[in-house]
Amino acid sequence: MCGLPCAGKTTLAKRLETEHNALRLTPDEWHIALFGPEPDDERHTQIEGVMWTVAARVLQMGQDVILDFGFWSREERDDFRARAAALGADCRVHYLPATLQILQARAIERNARLPDHTFEVGPEELADWFYRFEAPTDDELG
Repeated sequence: MCGLPCAGKTTLAKRLETEHNALRLTPDEWHIALFGPEPDDERHTQIEGVMWTVAARVLQMGQDVILDFGFWSREERDDFRARAAALGADCRVHYLPATLQILQARAIERNARLPDHTFEVGPEELADWFYRFEAPTDDELG
């Protein structure tokens, strides 16, 4: 899953999980369950590392995995594509583009009714992240 917060990644990931009988790994869910609703980049990175270990084993077993990580940079996407290929697994990027205005409006709405296992995201944070995000190119999506 590739996109910024409030783009709809987890919603799509949940649908794909059911349609493909896949294991869905969403770091925010684990982070909040283990440590509570305060974001922490170091813990988040550690959780993603553990999730990859689980994902790799499941891929080796021949099952599908959905990594709901966001994958904000080409470098990160390339790294995980290479990891999957090394295990003999195919990789597909599902990108959910959205304008900054749409993301901010969704963040305000989401924060008002904060779903379980979801971090609050401010419109200012989204603006910063929006300009740092590297959208996937056509060759990544094909």
